[in-house]
Amino acid sequence: MKHKFVVGIGGSSGSIYAKVLLDRLVLYQEQLEAVGVVMSDNAKFNWEFELGEKSYENYPFTFYSKRDFMAPFASGSARYGAVIICPCSMGLLGRIAGGISDSLITRAADVALKERRKLILVPRDTPYNLIHINNMKAITEAGGIICPANPSFYSQPRTFEELAATVVDRVLGLAGLDVQSYRWGGG
Repeated sequence: MKHKFVVGIGGSSGSIYAKVLLDRLVLYQEQLEAVGVVMSDNAKFNWEFELGEKSYENYPFTFYSKRDFMAPFASGSARYGAVIICPCSMGLLGRIAGGISDSLITRAADVALKERRKLILVPRDTPYNLIHINNMKAITEAGGIICPANPSFYSQPRTFEELAATVVDRVLGLAGLDVQSYRWGGG
């Protein structure tokens, strides 16, 4: 079965996670039917600032404007199986927790929750305040998955990309892809 995913790229720091996520999705294209990508304005700014380039323009996925509510995944009838928001700022997470569909990213998240499909948020901010924690609790209670951008080190990553991949591979596994990555106790 091929998967249909939405990737929302929020405006918090952590563009390396978004880049590695898109790179990995290119590698796993044989498992994918469709990938729709939505970037906030701050996401584009941070990508260029943090990574020093604009490679987000070169991926073979369909990119949508943050205001394009005619995108297929703005409706549950399109049957996108997972929405991944990486990185996810606390402001974006708060709007999702509050049910505020003011952009295509928040609408896609709302659709995933109402249709009981996978919503995976990758917050990068730290530390958390009680509002952040309560918003994460609300999303979890609604069926979403909070997967913080906390890399693991037991695979002994040597580059920023390898370090980010320890998070991204976990996210893609949660989304349902058959991901080949380091497994604890398995090499």
